[in-house]
Amino acid sequence: MASWGRRSSGMVHHIKALSKVELRGKAGAMKGGWWRYPVQPGVASALVPRSWPCVNTMASLFLVQRFKSSLPQKQVEDDDGDQDLDFPGGKVAYTSEMKFISGSYDKRIPCYRVLGDDGELIKDGSDFEKVNKELAVKMYSDMVCLQIMDTFMYEAQRQGRISFYMTSFGEEAATISSAAALTKDDIILPQYREPGALLWRGFTLQEFVNQCFGNKDDGGKGRQMPVHYGSSKHNFVTVSSPIATQLPQAAGMAYSLKMDKKDACVVAFIGDGGTSEGDFHAGLNFAAVMEAPVIFVCRNNGWAISTPTSDQFRSDGVVVKGQAYGIPSIRVDGTDALAVYRAIRAARSMAINEQRPVLVESWTPFHIRRFDQISFSQ
Repeated sequence: MASWGRRSSGMVHHIKALSKVELRGKAGAMKGGWWRYPVQPGVASALVPRSWPCVNTMASLFLVQRFKSSLPQKQVEDDDGDQDLDFPGGKVAYTSEMKFISGSYDKRIPCYRVLGDDGELIKDGSDFEKVNKELAVKMYSDMVCLQIMDTFMYEAQRQGRISFYMTSFGEEAATISSAAALTKDDIILPQYREPGALLWRGFTLQEFVNQCFGNKDDGGKGRQMPVHYGSSKHNFVTVSSPIATQLPQAAGMAYSLKMDKKDACVVAFIGDGGTSEGDFHAGLNFAAVMEAPVIFVCRNNGWAISTPTSDQFRSDGVVVKGQAYGIPSIRVDGTDALAVYRAIRAARSMAINEQRPVLVESWTPFHIRRFDQISFSQ
């Protein structure tokens, strides 16, 4: 309080002095005891004393230019400027009505889909991108192949032949269609259930088996746990056991691509249980502030392994969390291969062309995760 009192005592003096200061120089420059603060676009920067107090009439002096993509779509008009707060990020209107922001929307965020429950195209003009026959057949065959591999490897684990295994049952379309929508230059940071993306990129069944058994032909030389796949050749970062640690790493990698002006993005996968980790929030916030070209894909089956989402958070799933960080987001049916393909293609274009992160919530609610689908040897 004493410090504020000392600063306030010189307010009138500072205002008078400021009115006589020539508006010149570049924003951000410092001269002696004065700093130059950026003001409204088109107006020269002003010299402002370091101890300048925050008063509404001069709030524009404290305006910190935010990235354009983080600004709200509509700004407060200048008609009544004295009643607006020029805060970093844009003008904010005052109101005499006390009203709390609702903790939820009136309606739940809809889930984008292309195919109906019978596998046929929805008749009411579905918004999707047609794929050629070759691509469609490969997507389908890889999904079947992944399920067969999961069946064999799961049974091998139950027989004690390997120590650990996690299946992708019910989530084949979510990962394989995502990989199909990317290019080989895009970097993938997986969690546990994304072997489909690696399979799509050319990792062979023999290489999957070598890794799980940790034999002499394993690329990781048997130093990793089973299903902790990785391949530099395929731009697929090795799986890390701790949940969600790959999200801040993805933001950093994407920022590196941004600095190098690469025509590529980073795609980080996470399960709904991973959104309860602090790294989820740190990763999204870091990516949003740095405007990193990264796509966060959350596979939400509603159960995390055994814990329902109702015991994890009260929000409408994961998609709404993106808005809090200024990230465009979409909810898509993760069992619909065409919908996932379309959504990830659009997200990739947005991430690269607009240089910003995107959040995709991939719903697989028709599949309830069971305890026996994550297996440890006894």
